[in-house]
Amino acid sequence: MNADGSLPRARISAGELFARQQERLGLRWLAGQDGAGRSLEAVESSDRRPSLAGYLNTIYPNKVQILGTEELAWLDELDSRQRWETIGKLMRSAPLALVVSKDRDCPPDLVEAADESATPLWVSSLRGHELLNHLQYHLARALAPRITLHGVFMEIYSIGVLITGDAGSGKSELALELISRGHRLVADDAPEFTQIAPDVLDGRCPEMLRDLLEVRGLGVLDIRQMFGDTAVKPHKYLRLIIHLQRVAGPGAVAGEDGLQRLTGDNRVRPVLDLDVPMTTLPVMPGRNLAVLAEAATRLHSLRSKGMDPATAFIARHSSFLERGDG
Repeated sequence: MNADGSLPRARISAGELFARQQERLGLRWLAGQDGAGRSLEAVESSDRRPSLAGYLNTIYPNKVQILGTEELAWLDELDSRQRWETIGKLMRSAPLALVVSKDRDCPPDLVEAADESATPLWVSSLRGHELLNHLQYHLARALAPRITLHGVFMEIYSIGVLITGDAGSGKSELALELISRGHRLVADDAPEFTQIAPDVLDGRCPEMLRDLLEVRGLGVLDIRQMFGDTAVKPHKYLRLIIHLQRVAGPGAVAGEDGLQRLTGDNRVRPVLDLDVPMTTLPVMPGRNLAVLAEAATRLHSLRSKGMDPATAFIARHSSFLERGDG
């Protein structure tokens, strides 16, 4: 993990991609087995040239080159010199893999060039556009920016909510009460978030911590065994952060002004390239944090639909004053 909490830059090798997609795409490894370790790493640039996957392109080579009926026919139309130069240029571009669609017979010179250059050459039973759509999605997700955050990731009223706070602020106890009220656990302690789209953060639980919740005094609990399969969820999109802030005692919260009493403590927290709404809940004796967390989630849902009770109240109050002055 990096100093800012982000995970090391994602990468995927040809061997890993083949193993993950072999059954789904009906893949056979035809040549270039020595290139199994060839890898593709996520880049910070949003430049799509070259793209992750696409039909045969020797001008802007794709990371995974797909050869369908038209591409193989085009190669066959080249004279021997042009064909040799084109195949050589294709191999020098060092793609992660070449994929021939619809179980077509692969030209012997392409097989020979793939073996000589250790370029993975696969054959798939799927059509070209099916390969393109699936590989673009899978590679984009596998190489997407990701980060690990400290907290408990929950599904509350079908909304992904990350509960954060200092050690001892009651995150796990709150999560346990929410689970007992019918909400679901996604991940405890170190949920991993992946930016799978410009405005979407997908949160998952590391395999080692799946279904587990640590509560002080009780130790590690297996939520699936205790509450059933419906009490856990494999992943969820992050839409809201609830931050628990401990205060010394009852009374006004430090730094709270009159307007904040109306609107609540609502800010945003940057996560990768997104600003995620964050609500801060003061932790004090006698407060029912589970009810407050549910209310904060419902309020976020209303605001996302353009309805804000505080704004409506301020407008109503202003209207009342104007009528009184008249």
